[in-house]
Amino acid sequence: MAEIPRRDAQPESAAGVHAQRRRVLIADDDRDGALLLSTLLELEGYEVRTVHGGEEALDAARTFKPHVILLDIGMPKVTGYDAARRLRQRHGADCPVLVAVTGWKQASDKILASLAGFDHHVAKPYDPNELVKLLAKIRREAR
Repeated sequence: MAEIPRRDAQPESAAGVHAQRRRVLIADDDRDGALLLSTLLELEGYEVRTVHGGEEALDAARTFKPHVILLDIGMPKVTGYDAARRLRQRHGADCPVLVAVTGWKQASDKILASLAGFDHHVAKPYDPNELVKLLAKIRREAR
């Protein structure tokens, strides 16, 4: 008879578990929305860091080294568009996947997001399940 592993059993290699966790950086000046999204993604098993501006996102991308960056477009000072352009310039082909999570949802906004370097565009208010599915798809495609 096969032994059923205990839920509290430690993994064989903690390094293996951390290597599999995907890092997501959230940049949104809406602190409540960012906290809600951060909590959702942590419950889904992501390692999450949250910042509240474009400049902070650029700094955090250097140190946190996220796999995916969720950027609001309409942030003060350094917009999501500007942050996306600078991230693409800095990282080139090694740039994290950039997802615009924004209230800007006109067709022209989607085109501008693409031109700025975003890989995906998610309009607010978004369905949390759809965002989780998008992140799962991004994860599968990265393998």
